[in-house]
Amino acid sequence: MQNCQLGIALPGVFFYYLAMPRITLAAPAKLNLSLHITGKRPDGFHNIESLFLALAFGDTLIFETARSPSLAISMVWQPGSFMQGGGPRLRQEDNIITRAVSLFRDRAGYETGLKITVKKRIPEGGGLGGGSSNAAAALLALNRLANPASGSAKGLFSAEELAEMGAALGSDVPFFLRGAPAAWVCGRGEDVRPFALPEAVSGLTFLLVNPGFSSKTAEAYRLFQERRQDGCVPGQAAEAQIKALSAPPKTWDLRNDFLPVFAARSETGAAYQEIISSLYALGADFAGLSGSGSSCFGVFSGRNTARSAKKSLLKHFFFVIETFPLARRSIPYYNGR
Repeated sequence: MQNCQLGIALPGVFFYYLAMPRITLAAPAKLNLSLHITGKRPDGFHNIESLFLALAFGDTLIFETARSPSLAISMVWQPGSFMQGGGPRLRQEDNIITRAVSLFRDRAGYETGLKITVKKRIPEGGGLGGGSSNAAAALLALNRLANPASGSAKGLFSAEELAEMGAALGSDVPFFLRGAPAAWVCGRGEDVRPFALPEAVSGLTFLLVNPGFSSKTAEAYRLFQERRQDGCVPGQAAEAQIKALSAPPKTWDLRNDFLPVFAARSETGAAYQEIISSLYALGADFAGLSGSGSSCFGVFSGRNTARSAKKSLLKHFFFVIETFPLARRSIPYYNGR
């Protein structure tokens, strides 16, 4: 195959081809600007309503084909990406990327060997969708590798078919497959409704702060179920929350239903309260918890204020990242320390 270099841009996702078959793909993180749990489903999962925002910060995945029909995945934690000493080691046997590859192979009959390198920046169990974004990247990359003759980003499966596979892997995967900068997400997470990000939001600066521990999603929902025996509090309509984003972040009336649940736990509740209070004290216009934890975030109207806050927070927390909405700054999508 002739060596060539080609870049193909999709909404929120950028493919780079160099001496195919090798694909490098950016896997962005996300924030839940709001997260409302509407009830438990018959299948054991919970229905949610949430404002998702894709960030200009994330992981990088490199996919290379191999001669043997094996799968090798290596994870390299980037400097300053997690706690001192780096993040946890990859468990290939139960990693969501492994499950994504297995699912794709079963559906497509694609047996080509693969070597996948993950340059990891998103903390695991941090509420930023790192695993789900990686799984979406794997499905997108394999979809292209399995159909190399098309000469474009068109893959073997349609967007709808990929979304169905993504939903089987994890609740957040469909959002990342859509490649939307922002979306209203409901149901278990499979119902993704993209919307145009207000210009006011695109100009904001975000600080991500991880307390140094992870949060397990299943455990968080179990705690929610235990603490909320009185039922779920009604949430705001999608239109009202999306419209609220056009106003200054100081006026945002958005909430995460997990925060009052965690507040009852002395260790995690105190850590989240400390971070969120510190963000407000350092000039954040809005602050909250993303997903089911453990990362908190602050929203700043002024970038200089955000940088000053970051400098102060780094004295107490190792993981403090300055970033932006993906729609504002997609290349480079990672804004380093």
